[in-house]
Amino acid sequence: MNTNESIDILNNLIILNNDRIDGYKAAYSETYKEELRDLFTKFEQTSLECKSDLESEIKRLGGTPKEGTMILGKLHRGWMDIKAAITGSDSEAILGSCEYGEQTIIKAYEDALEEDIEDVTHEQKVMLNHQLTLLRDDYEKIKSMQDLMENEV
Repeated sequence: MNTNESIDILNNLIILNNDRIDGYKAAYSETYKEELRDLFTKFEQTSLECKSDLESEIKRLGGTPKEGTMILGKLHRGWMDIKAAITGSDSEAILGSCEYGEQTIIKAYEDALEEDIEDVTHEQKVMLNHQLTLLRDDYEKIKSMQDLMENEV
C-alpha cells in the first residue's frame, strides 16, 4: 500500500462529500416542501459524518485533509443543475438533479473500492463500504421520493 495514494483517494472522497454538503444546503434553502427539507438535512448530515471519518483517517496516516469543493467535473455540474432546478421550486427537477449527484458520488466510492484496491487498507475498505451503504440508502430515498411525487400528479 502506498500511503500517499491512500491519502489522495480519501481526499478525493472528502471533496465529493463537500460538494454534496454544499448541494444539499442550497437545495434546502430553496425548497419549501418540508419532506424535502428533512431529506436534504439528513443527506447533508450523512456527508458530514463521512467527511469526518475520512479526515480522521487521513490525519492518522500523517496527511492533511483537503478543503473546498470541485470546480470542474460531473458532480459540480450535477450540483449546478440542482441550483438551477431549485430556482423554479420544481420538486421533480430538484430530485432528478439530486439523483444525478448521488449516482456520481456512489460511482466514486465504488471506484475507490474496486480500482484503487491496492492502495486501500482493510480498515479503510470497511469504512468506505459503510459509507457507500449510507450513500446508497440515501439514493434509494431519493428514488422513493421521486416515485411518491410522480404518483401525486
